[in-house]
Amino acid sequence: MKINAILWDYDGTLVNSVPKNIDITKQILSEVAPRLTGKNLPDYLKSEESYHTANHQSNNWQDLYINYYGMSEKEMFEAGTLWTKYQLKNTTPVELFAGIEQTIKQINLPQGICSQNSSKNIYQVLRQNNLHSKFKSVLGYDDIPSNAQKPNPFGGLKCLEHIFENPIGNKIIFYIGDHEGDVEFARNIEAELCDNNKVISVIAKYSSADTKLWNYKPDYEIEKPTDLLEIINNYC
Repeated sequence: MKINAILWDYDGTLVNSVPKNIDITKQILSEVAPRLTGKNLPDYLKSEESYHTANHQSNNWQDLYINYYGMSEKEMFEAGTLWTKYQLKNTTPVELFAGIEQTIKQINLPQGICSQNSSKNIYQVLRQNNLHSKFKSVLGYDDIPSNAQKPNPFGGLKCLEHIFENPIGNKIIFYIGDHEGDVEFARNIEAELCDNNKVISVIAKYSSADTKLWNYKPDYEIEKPTDLLEIINNYC
């Protein structure tokens, strides 16, 4: 059984971006929903622990903004248009999780990123860590229609189209994420691909993911990034 490609989520999987994301969200709120700032700041933006809770419980960033931060649908869509701008301006450090660089460099397979972060921001971090050459495709929320965000498989299919020149068939794809929506995303990609393709879901537990109550269960769970290498080796 040969693995043909490795796809990654970004936030909570490759990098610990929580401090930066909290800071950016506060800035965006001050512009599009000032009523949710100061003493009315959503509880889920008051600590990293609370942010993790909301992030892992929400279905996607739209759900997070509306049902956890209390934004209106109009405010949510306006916030989405501002994310790239604030991401690129914000100087809060973003660090790769320990072991990510080692893991990515040891994988000699096509790799891609399907994320709800900004692709421009992701490329910036990859270049800073000299990892950009390891990825054949990077897709963020701003590359995907608003009605086709994860767990809709659109982004995953588009990422695979960038990676493979030939029609997709009889392939094994890994998708690594940290959210129940990432598992659902992997399942939806597989259902859409058909043609004897298999999409293996791997959940990164090192960023506080807890799968016990999830309806969608991953194929594997890893405690540290380098655990992925052992799983990949089992398929070779």
